[in-house]
Amino acid sequence: MSAPGIPARVPAVLAVSRARARVEFLIFIRERISVVFTFFFPVLLLIVIGAIFHGQQLPGGIDLAQYFVAGMIGAGLFGVSFQNVAIAIPIERDIGTLKRLAGTPMPRSAYFIGKMAMVAFVALAQNVLLLGIGSAFFGLRLPDTADRWLTYLWVISLGIASCTMLGIAASGFIRNGRTAPAVMTPIAIVLQFISGVYFVFATLPSWMQTVAAVFPLKWIAQGMRSVFLPDDYQAQEPAGSWELGRVALVLVAWCVLGFLIAARTFRWRSRFDD
Repeated sequence: MSAPGIPARVPAVLAVSRARARVEFLIFIRERISVVFTFFFPVLLLIVIGAIFHGQQLPGGIDLAQYFVAGMIGAGLFGVSFQNVAIAIPIERDIGTLKRLAGTPMPRSAYFIGKMAMVAFVALAQNVLLLGIGSAFFGLRLPDTADRWLTYLWVISLGIASCTMLGIAASGFIRNGRTAPAVMTPIAIVLQFISGVYFVFATLPSWMQTVAAVFPLKWIAQGMRSVFLPDDYQAQEPAGSWELGRVALVLVAWCVLGFLIAARTFRWRSRFDD
């Protein structure tokens, strides 16, 4: 026999989480700057980079534009989750949104579930747009086997979870919403440059590869390369393989680590309220 109130509480949390996800999505689309720089910026970069490198090839006859699509998917996901969340939460804290939510009967978990659901929806919509533009204008070859699509789905899912948790964790270290973009944007840009988004990862200095390997973006981009590039290309990776087992392990580890850090650092009130 289940404990009293448990069967009623779970559907209630799910219902509140769905409502919160809708609110998060509406907040996102009403912020035009966020929509442009978070949602459309990777799309614009794909168009520019694809146009510049279209027809140029990597060893093995792989179109360079095909390589960059994998990186753009990772960068877009990273921007929507880590960067967007780490900037949005301090702003919501400063204007009192989090304080008001904490004072309502809403289960606090619904806020985080709603945030992650919004990230997932926006990231998937962005992926559809990137794949559509890539295949329509730059000859992107979509995955042709069920295994590759399955890899695509679990890398995207773990990438969204790990980067969102990392963004929530990072928000606890930012003093206020005014400084959040100035702190998080350079971090996101540097990680994109050293994680194989704008450059072929194997050509980067070894110390950059080592630093990038600490963070999830490098592994998301590598997982995406295993989806969109031929299996022969894995010989060009620093480890000589796609390392999908390690990709999953690192992303799961960041989900757990991000959760543990967020549990200690997340604040519902601004420092000025203390």
